[in-house]
Amino acid sequence: MTKFIMHGCNGAMGQVITRLAKEDPEVTIVAGIDINDNKENGYPVFTDMEACDVCADVIVDFSVAKAVDQVIDYAVKRQIPLVLCTTGLSEEQLAKVEAASKKVAILRSANMSLGVNTVFKLAALGAQVLAHEGYDIEIVEKHHKLKLDAPSGTALAIADAMNDVLDHEYSYKLDRSQERARRGEKEIGIQAVRGGNIVGEHEVFFCGPDEVIEIKHTAYSKGIFGKGAIAAAIFLKGKKPGMYTMSDVIA
Repeated sequence: MTKFIMHGCNGAMGQVITRLAKEDPEVTIVAGIDINDNKENGYPVFTDMEACDVCADVIVDFSVAKAVDQVIDYAVKRQIPLVLCTTGLSEEQLAKVEAASKKVAILRSANMSLGVNTVFKLAALGAQVLAHEGYDIEIVEKHHKLKLDAPSGTALAIADAMNDVLDHEYSYKLDRSQERARRGEKEIGIQAVRGGNIVGEHEVFFCGPDEVIEIKHTAYSKGIFGKGAIAAAIFLKGKKPGMYTMSDVIA
């Protein structure tokens, strides 16, 4: 049984994970941290993280960037492994995460979905085989109309996974409207669609002579990210200090 603290427990993803944890016999949430204690979660909720003295195997963080520094400090101080799901971190915060990983196990991923992380691996394999044969690479991502950033962090992570196996020779093309020119040979095009309540969709296209290979992932609910976070918590329990990713979970 993995016992974890849910940081950001009353947010949208915190509530998803709370529900999923109640249905999973391998985990239990022993405490929550949130700025507001306004929900019945079935576990104690602390509005001040320093006041949380509950013993746990792991901390799962799904909060906001400005709250991440505190949870990192808490994890290091209490020596509790941390699953860090919050995105939009500054360069200073990323450096802090890296430094903290020397003292405590930290798992951080651009996307917590097990399926998306499998796409990372498939896309990298596709790039490794097809890019050198002259296939063009394009990514199209779709999200709901309320999403603020474009392209998505997941789309960029897919591009990074491919570029890693291509010796970082490829550049990213986010907009073709400002120039009249042919497509470059070593570029990865990334396009964003925003509308309605699309949870998340990512497509990778390898476009070659006379054929197109597509890799596609569609998220139908936020539950996939919650399930991934729980799987990460189970994986991280008892791990030695270091930086881990979802690739380690699905290895």
